[in-house]
Amino acid sequence: MDLPFTGDETYPVLPLKDTAVLPEIVLPLIVGRQKSLNAIKAAVDFGRKIICVAQREPHTEDPDADDLYEIGTIVTVNRIETRDGGAQVIVQGDKRVRLKARIPNDDYLQFDYEVLDSLTIESGSEESAPIDALLRENRQLAQRISVMLDAENGMQVYQQLVGSIANPITQMYRIASLANITLQQRQDILECSTVLGLMQGVHVFLQHEVQVTEIRRQIAEQAHDDMDAQQREQVLRQQKKAIEHVLGEGGEDDDIAQLKADLEKADLPVCVRTEVDRELKRLARMSQNAADYQVARSYLELIAELPWQQSTEDKLDLIEARRILDEDHYGLEDVKEHILETLAVMKLNPDAKAPILCFLGPPGVGKTSLGQSIARAMGRKFERLSLGGMHDEAELRGHRRTYIGAMPGRIIQSIRRAGVTNPLLMLDEIDKLGRDFRGDPSAALMEILDPAQNKEFRDNYLNLPYDLSKVLFITTANALDGIPTPLLDRMDVLELSGYSDYEKQAIARQYLITRQRSEAGLSKAQFDLDDDAIHMVLRRYTREAGVRELERVIGRLARKRARQVVEELQFNPNLHGNDVVKMLGAEKFKSSIARKDLAPGVAAGLAWTQSGGEVLYVEASLTPKDEKITMTGHLGQVMQESARAARSYIWSVAAQLGLDRERIETNGIHIHVPAGAVPKDGPSAGVTMACAIASAYSGEPVRDDIAMTGELTLSGLVLPVGGVKEKVLAAHRSGIRHVVLPRENERDLEKLPEAVKQDLTVTLADTLSDVLSVCMPTLKLLVN
Repeated sequence: MDLPFTGDETYPVLPLKDTAVLPEIVLPLIVGRQKSLNAIKAAVDFGRKIICVAQREPHTEDPDADDLYEIGTIVTVNRIETRDGGAQVIVQGDKRVRLKARIPNDDYLQFDYEVLDSLTIESGSEESAPIDALLRENRQLAQRISVMLDAENGMQVYQQLVGSIANPITQMYRIASLANITLQQRQDILECSTVLGLMQGVHVFLQHEVQVTEIRRQIAEQAHDDMDAQQREQVLRQQKKAIEHVLGEGGEDDDIAQLKADLEKADLPVCVRTEVDRELKRLARMSQNAADYQVARSYLELIAELPWQQSTEDKLDLIEARRILDEDHYGLEDVKEHILETLAVMKLNPDAKAPILCFLGPPGVGKTSLGQSIARAMGRKFERLSLGGMHDEAELRGHRRTYIGAMPGRIIQSIRRAGVTNPLLMLDEIDKLGRDFRGDPSAALMEILDPAQNKEFRDNYLNLPYDLSKVLFITTANALDGIPTPLLDRMDVLELSGYSDYEKQAIARQYLITRQRSEAGLSKAQFDLDDDAIHMVLRRYTREAGVRELERVIGRLARKRARQVVEELQFNPNLHGNDVVKMLGAEKFKSSIARKDLAPGVAAGLAWTQSGGEVLYVEASLTPKDEKITMTGHLGQVMQESARAARSYIWSVAAQLGLDRERIETNGIHIHVPAGAVPKDGPSAGVTMACAIASAYSGEPVRDDIAMTGELTLSGLVLPVGGVKEKVLAAHRSGIRHVVLPRENERDLEKLPEAVKQDLTVTLADTLSDVLSVCMPTLKLLVN
């Protein structure tokens, strides 16, 4: 049997997050918090009575007295159904109560309370007439809403839910519980202390609901015929906007409003602003679920994120720039001078178009890091874009927005990441661009890298003019062969040749050892290499033009030392040459030592490879009864032509050289270049092949202390070749102290280290006769 409400009992309190229970109203509640579950269990011991009170803030998980409204409702718990980790409770409101002091209880909330007077209608009072009028008006409004919502069954639904209730006060509470009102409005209804106040409160929100329902009905009637799914969704959005406008709650979508604010901050040019306004209007008319909505929004977000006017101020202090370049890179004096000259011009004439620099050189010589140093010296943002293997023009120009998954080109993406209009953009591996049916990326680069054209560059996705003239472009390449001539014409090529052993040793000492020591967490007292150890690493474990592999090997040594430190092993902190062999194992490369006592038909030449210079021995041997020339050693077309030209010239001057004509006519020649698995090509071995052929025919050996290079013409002239610095360094590294070069390569000797120049004898040749007179002294008297 239910207990009477005397006000002397204390009941558990159940805080509600998003609703309030009204008297005489049955309501299902979901209970999940532990204290709330404890309160429900305790209610069984209190005659299934519990006080329900709404929270002021729904997100409060452990409410106290200050977090609850003062007015609540004593309810009867009719049913309890347990669920996963919680319970569903069916309650029926009884009396309104006012909470007073909290009673200490750790398991659940418990308060003293007082029961508030029930609302009743007294006939004959001064307020009975307005109360009766409001009661009738509220009933009619509720009936009207039911009919508008469901023309066929609306009245029946009203009678079942509201009309069947005899008590007018309970009717108003039932209408309030069914209406779509806020928690605060529901709480205000609960706190009404007079019948007139209750009637007025219900009347206010019923009038609001009638207006909203009427507007919805009118809009639905206007857009009822012939609507597909997308049209219906659009009309619903129009309904929402119309309702919000009538209620004074209209406003733009938060996302679109934020997008507009971002576009205002972007400081767009006038021509861009016009296109953006047009696209914004189109976006506002679109449904969020429309196929083009996200495309249009992403497009506008890109425009908002792109820097249209933002730029960094260049720091053009040449002294500081020189310090940074010297700090980051050893040597490369010609390149540094060129960079400083470019900065000087930019300082004197800020409006001058910056040149497109192209750093040309083998891997590992510091091309990319040099670009980073320039950006640091100028105070510009740095972005790197790798072009290696790119074969789709759209990767640079972007895809048109009509395609699924379209995106801007990588140029525009890089500028968006940089956030300024004047970053330093490094285009790596420009010589490795591809080409196929999707287009030619190098053709797009012709516009991008042309200061006369890139002021209004149009990305296919952006489809708006964007100024790239403020961007400082720097490209890198390993060779010029893969770069189209029109594109190469737009660039200022700076050659970064390979490092000599002297330079590598200095780089290792100043940069690499320190960096790898730091990355391994070692101190100088724990890890260092003496000159002999560095020399051993250079000669026996690396063979490259740059220093990338050198740094990797030093990193391996540092990691092995780190392990020794962690395992607390005994070690010598300063590594010597023998320590390197013990730690790295068998030598990767044999030391390149010049051959001694060359047999007739063998000559030492000099070749250039991407890993630096090499001493290349050319071997020639006579073949009996064969007038053909046989060539082996994986020789390219140019090198084979050089061999034929050398043989023809030797035949033409056989008398002057004292060669046996019959021997020439009755024997063929076989030319072989060792390391047959390695492809070889180029004209610079022409002189070497001619000496080897002359030696084979005469039987006189070529001097073993001389190496040579140069292109030979059919008339015996020695023409200049490239890679002289690397070739001469290779000869010096092999122990050869005398080299023969074309006379026109004399200017290249200035690039050699001073120590190498002082240790070398250089013979400059104009014709093959000059070469033979030095390399084959026994033929000297016969040469004109």
